[in-house]
Amino acid sequence: MYKSLEFLCFQATGVDQAVGMSLVVFSLLLFTYYSVWVIVLPFVDSDHVLHKYFLPREYSVILPGIAAVILLLCIGAFTAVVIWKNRKPKKVD
Repeated sequence: MYKSLEFLCFQATGVDQAVGMSLVVFSLLLFTYYSVWVIVLPFVDSDHVLHKYFLPREYSVILPGIAAVILLLCIGAFTAVVIWKNRKPKKVD
């Protein structure tokens, strides 16, 4: 198969670490916001000041649904591109 296998070890640069840390922080903030929105907010009075920082409750189902559809479309497009680029031409006999 391969004559020799070389394992490449990549060292993360400062930019890579900054991007990674910002993605982690964004994910934690999004998780916290959504958890408070879906789990805590239904038990808070509707006239409480906390409600003005959140979207209406029906968006708590609509937005993740849209995100899931976009994610599936991206995965499908990536798979189609990989299959298209790796296809081999048919041999003419």
